[in-house]
Amino acid sequence: MIKTTTLFAVFTIATGIQIYAQEVIEEGAKDTDTIIKNDTISIAVDSVKQPFQRMKIDGVAAVIGENVILDSDIDIAYQQLVSEGVSAAEVSRCELAGSLFESKLYAHHAIQDSIEVKDAEVNSMVDQQLSYMTNELGTVEKVLKFYKKDNLADFKKELFEINKSNRLSEQMRTKIIKDIEITPEEIREFFDDIPKEERPLFGTEIELAQIVIEPEITEEEEQKVIDRLKQFREDIVENGSSFATKAVLYSQDPGSKSTGGKYTLDRQTNFAKEFKDVAFSLQEEEVSEPFKTDFGWHIIKVDKIRGEEIDVRHILLMAEVTRESEEKAKKLIDSLRTAIVSGTINFKEAAQKFSDEKETRENGGQLINPTTGDTHFELTKIDPILYDQVSKLKTNEVSLVIPDQDRQGRTKFKLITVLNRYDEHIADYAKDYLKIQELALRKKQIDAIRKWQDEKIMDTYIKVNGDYRNCEYSGNWLKKEK
Repeated sequence: MIKTTTLFAVFTIATGIQIYAQEVIEEGAKDTDTIIKNDTISIAVDSVKQPFQRMKIDGVAAVIGENVILDSDIDIAYQQLVSEGVSAAEVSRCELAGSLFESKLYAHHAIQDSIEVKDAEVNSMVDQQLSYMTNELGTVEKVLKFYKKDNLADFKKELFEINKSNRLSEQMRTKIIKDIEITPEEIREFFDDIPKEERPLFGTEIELAQIVIEPEITEEEEQKVIDRLKQFREDIVENGSSFATKAVLYSQDPGSKSTGGKYTLDRQTNFAKEFKDVAFSLQEEEVSEPFKTDFGWHIIKVDKIRGEEIDVRHILLMAEVTRESEEKAKKLIDSLRTAIVSGTINFKEAAQKFSDEKETRENGGQLINPTTGDTHFELTKIDPILYDQVSKLKTNEVSLVIPDQDRQGRTKFKLITVLNRYDEHIADYAKDYLKIQELALRKKQIDAIRKWQDEKIMDTYIKVNGDYRNCEYSGNWLKKEK
């Protein structure tokens, strides 16, 4: 179950491309029939039970509810895994097929349960995908050629359907487990049921804190950006210049630059509040005055209003940091390090008083592990760059000044310290309660998903074709009597 769940997660990657079947499932077709359209030839080269090998085949692998899965879908799923660094020898077509079956089952029942995915959310994902692909390959034309697509409109439509199906599947899984809770008694039972010799080994962990100093952006540099955006606005409003062209030429937003600054959003879309407030205050074809978010300065034009959804274009510009500001910030953080090392001020006080990082400043600079939600970082699992910075630090030792970059690519400076270090050890109920709680909850969630899946398989139209009937799945996709 864990293996197929991992594979399922890969299919939801934002850059994933799948070919959706248009074949018609013929009434009365045998289980081993391959339904082909437009004289497509199917050539089976190797058993599906073997590790994946490249082969030229196309036909219907399975039908799950109203969803058709082609052999070519499984080929492309494999290519996605390889792009993530998975070895071809580690994955069989059977495992890939089983993961796709699960994904389509969730998506099918999400629709049955009236789970909705907003078009604005999906369109935003498509825009970001296209921007990423274009940045990787160079031009939209190269993207279409790489994915063997005739035109951008059809490609975007296909991406839309893929992303919508994936989001439905994700939300169905979330719905299954959202109300699952675990009691202390269940946690204790889970731990006691693990034989002592099989209890997990937890690696060395550390707790970290940091101080971040960002060079100040001067009013003069801010005004330069505002004036430039005002000039763009005047060219567009007064002289009829193309907003999209200016976005392509000048916007510093990599997520929308290649598509002329276009985004589709609604009130729930995960954008900066200031951005949405301005966007939803405009009429169609209206262009905003310059305004600021944490990302920089923007102007917005509304292309289309469709009820609660709007199509907008924006241009983002970011003020430059001067050399003088950088030098001033570097001097400040150097003096802070000297004061902390000499004992004039402690790290926590320095973070609370001087750090520019809002998320950690009030807590004395202490970092929260985004994966676990607690303050512990397993040393072997942290980001390689962070590992290099902290692995040799002793408890309460302060790092040298570390140059870094913010999300706009501008220089900032950091100090890091290790607050506590916990050596590698066998799981202990008292010391590792939160981790054991997480493991126990995860097992309970997996059991709930498996139970749901077993029930829904029996209630759903499922047809598995050809050699895929010979696979050994974790789910009862062939509906065999137990």
